[in-house]
Amino acid sequence: MVSAFFVAALLVSPLFRLLGRNAFLVLALVPAAAFVMSLVQIPHLLSGDPPWIEHFSWLPALNMQVVFLMDPLAWVMTLLVAGVGAFIFIYCARYFDDDEPRLVRFAGVLMGFAGMMYGLVLADEMLTLFIFWEGTTVFSYLLIGQYNSRQQSRRAALQSLVVTTFGGLAMLVGMIMLSEVMGTGRISAIVDAGFSAGPDQAFVIVAVMLILVGAVSKSALIPFHFWLPGAMAAPTPVSAYLHAAAMVKAGIYLVFRMAPGFHTMPGWTAVLLTLGIATMLVGGWQALRQFDLKLVLAYGTVSQLGFLTIVGTFGTRDVTQAALTLLLAHALFKSALFLIVGIIDHRAGTRDLRKLSGYGRRSPILLVTAIIAAASMAGIPPTLGFVAKEAVYTTLLEDGTKSGIVALIGVFLGSVFTVAYSARFVWGAFAVKPGVEPLKRARESSLFKSAPVILTAFTLLCGLGANLLDPVFAAWTSGLPSEGGEPYHIALWHGLEPALLLSALTIALGLTMFWFGRQVSAFQAEMPAGINFHNAYRRTITGLESLAAYVTARTQRGSMPFYQGVIYVVFIGTLATALLLNETWPSDIDFVQGWPQILVAVCMILASLAATRADKRFAAVVIVGIAGYSMVVFFAIQGAPDLALTQMLVETITIVVFILVLRRLPSRMGQAQSRLTPALRGVIAVLFGIIMMIVAFVALGARVAEPVSELFPFLAYEYGHGQNVVNVTLVDIRVWDTVGELSVVVVAATGVASLIFVRGREGVLPRYDMQRPGGLSRFQPVEDEFHTPLRVVEPNSDSEHGRNAWLLAGRTLSPSNRSILLEVLVRILFHVILVFSVYLLFAGHNLPGGGFAAGLVAGLALIARYLAGGRYELAEAAPIDAGRVLGVGIALAAGTGIGGYIWGDTIFRSEYWSAEVPILGDLSFGTSTVFDIGVYLVVIGLMLDILRSLGAEVDRHQEADQERLAETLISDTSFEGPDSRQLHAILGRMDDVEVDGRAGGSRL
Repeated sequence: MVSAFFVAALLVSPLFRLLGRNAFLVLALVPAAAFVMSLVQIPHLLSGDPPWIEHFSWLPALNMQVVFLMDPLAWVMTLLVAGVGAFIFIYCARYFDDDEPRLVRFAGVLMGFAGMMYGLVLADEMLTLFIFWEGTTVFSYLLIGQYNSRQQSRRAALQSLVVTTFGGLAMLVGMIMLSEVMGTGRISAIVDAGFSAGPDQAFVIVAVMLILVGAVSKSALIPFHFWLPGAMAAPTPVSAYLHAAAMVKAGIYLVFRMAPGFHTMPGWTAVLLTLGIATMLVGGWQALRQFDLKLVLAYGTVSQLGFLTIVGTFGTRDVTQAALTLLLAHALFKSALFLIVGIIDHRAGTRDLRKLSGYGRRSPILLVTAIIAAASMAGIPPTLGFVAKEAVYTTLLEDGTKSGIVALIGVFLGSVFTVAYSARFVWGAFAVKPGVEPLKRARESSLFKSAPVILTAFTLLCGLGANLLDPVFAAWTSGLPSEGGEPYHIALWHGLEPALLLSALTIALGLTMFWFGRQVSAFQAEMPAGINFHNAYRRTITGLESLAAYVTARTQRGSMPFYQGVIYVVFIGTLATALLLNETWPSDIDFVQGWPQILVAVCMILASLAATRADKRFAAVVIVGIAGYSMVVFFAIQGAPDLALTQMLVETITIVVFILVLRRLPSRMGQAQSRLTPALRGVIAVLFGIIMMIVAFVALGARVAEPVSELFPFLAYEYGHGQNVVNVTLVDIRVWDTVGELSVVVVAATGVASLIFVRGREGVLPRYDMQRPGGLSRFQPVEDEFHTPLRVVEPNSDSEHGRNAWLLAGRTLSPSNRSILLEVLVRILFHVILVFSVYLLFAGHNLPGGGFAAGLVAGLALIARYLAGGRYELAEAAPIDAGRVLGVGIALAAGTGIGGYIWGDTIFRSEYWSAEVPILGDLSFGTSTVFDIGVYLVVIGLMLDILRSLGAEVDRHQEADQERLAETLISDTSFEGPDSRQLHAILGRMDDVEVDGRAGGSRL
């Protein structure tokens, strides 16, 4: 069911193309199915059987698992997430128009959020819950920022992201700490163990408090409450779902989940009661000052979240029974009220209660709906809100503790505010106001009104039938610590009791505050503003930006030597300190194991020194390459053919890439303008080298246990079915590392492409057949003073299309840049090299090779085609999109991980098949080979991106420069008769011309 939400999110685009905005109705079936799935569990919940658990092994070696648990608490939350979510999707089908910008994106993100929230309330493992927790943060950021053209929406989205992410990171630290000390990540097991005195008591307190930071920030309690009213910049369906029924309930849910085990922990009650009461009072007070109906509800939501925190703090049987009732009631009435505001805004064009008049007369159904929903919010019978308020008053009165008395006082005062702003909402939205022009027309479709009407009907029916909810809630609360006495039962009528008197007093005082609204507003205006948490947030962000600008201005000075110097000096200082504090030093020193190593070391040292003395960039690149190839020899003599092969290929490709980049740089190195003198640079370099040598010596001699790699040959052969330990390690034993490295390769390829193309990968390169380069057929062949042809004959001539054209796009090059020998060799060897790369790919499991080396070999074949025939030849050799190759490669690699669940029980579990094949004999094939093919494609995609970016695109830039120069020459000078030879000679030698563009012109 969790997966169904995300599958539906992927199908949004075709649904909208087919159905338009009515696709929302189809998407509503997914949360509706989840709702029905939860309802089906009622008999199981009432039977007292163990809760429904689904367990998936993720990484057994690290004791990481995915666990879903549906107990009565999770059941209530799934009803809210799925039930309200279904109505939200129905509402969206008429709230938005078909031409709404980015509507498909909105629908997909909303469905993804619903899936994240559904998984969050079912997760019974700390890290799994955190993944869904942060997923809701990201999706809420996207939903709040739906109208990204508005600065207010962008700021509100970023503010919610910063605040809730900060809390989420604190919570992650707390979860890791708590899982470590408890010995398990299962939330149910941790809560069952609960808080107990011991040596780890302080550790547990810190961990739980960090988790509460995440809960408090997510549920918008003080001091993080300011982000919720700002999030009202989102579309109304988002406000109704995320900020009334779903996301802001995540923190409340976590408090409810942990309270039974940790309500006795020092600081738990004091912290949560203080924050809850303060939030309830501040939210209610601020709601009375708002004129925007959405903001009235937003601050009311803040107040109600404080209310829920108060009652969720206790973790005892009866108070939690009341808390669950309040949780359900709040989701129903608040989501309905937000949807009503959306309808009013949609029809009246404003949410300002000072500009609304007579809407109730024009839409009596909506008026009645709003009155019932607001009555439930105010706690007026016979709504579910009244039942919940009565339950809270009664259970807090019977609690008998100081905490109960303090909570009762806070709830009573906050509830008075709730009644006042509930009445103010109904009056502001529907009443006839003197001097305000009444609304002339208010027509809403039945489907548009159905969601708030049905949700309001539920809050009324649940109030009348509250006794039916009691056994379901009791299935959760019966196992909680008891206050003593008979358990409290949820019901509409408990007779004449103190709680009823408190409810009547609350309603009376609240209506009195509303009646004397002007006097209350004047009193509020005279009161001190208090702490403005939003301004505090803005000042904090501004201060961080100023600090970042200050640090950046003094560190990011555009000097590469300075950057390197800082890095090296810090590195030397930290490692030197660590070495000085080291107490264990190796006793044996093995300097060398044979004279070949000495030769290799001498070559590398001489090459390194020579590179520092080179004054030309090309010479420096070649000299550095000598050091790299010396490392190839070292790997070979040490018996590591895989490493030698890979190092040789990487070094060759690196040299080619450097040379491609050097085409756009001066041939000679510039003079150093840094404050770092050559002597100082030398000192830093020597110290860095000495420190690294000592670190390697200490690290290699510090091993006290047998390395795990000693088992790799056995694991590779017995379990990986391969004789090449290196390759099996990469694609099987340590496959997670390889997946991370592949991700880095994809990011690197994207980075290279973005540096050159800027706007995108440009798809497939233009081929010679599709786009013949301009200018080749315009000029007749000419010769310079050495009788060298400067331009080719018409490219359409038979000679160019006949047998003599070894490479199709070779004709696009200037004759001075062509090498027939190179074209012939590349024509002969290209396919041989590709076949060899495929051989390395499949042979790598038992022989030197593998996907990475094979991809590099294929990349060398593409490099050869490019060097021989230019960018059009590269397009002929690889007429594919590099981005797609990268995507297919990473998808294949990741797909084998997901497939581990299909043919096994663990991510990346390998499977092997063998069969007797005629002629070929016994053949075996494993899923790790599919993974290796993914590696192969990713590397080829990287090479394509490099060649297309640093090769073909740079060529295109140079050709554009040449064309602009030619146009400038033609426009500035008249070439006629014999002078035309001069122009053709200049154009033919354009590769040797340096163009200096200044003041809109060009100069040779």
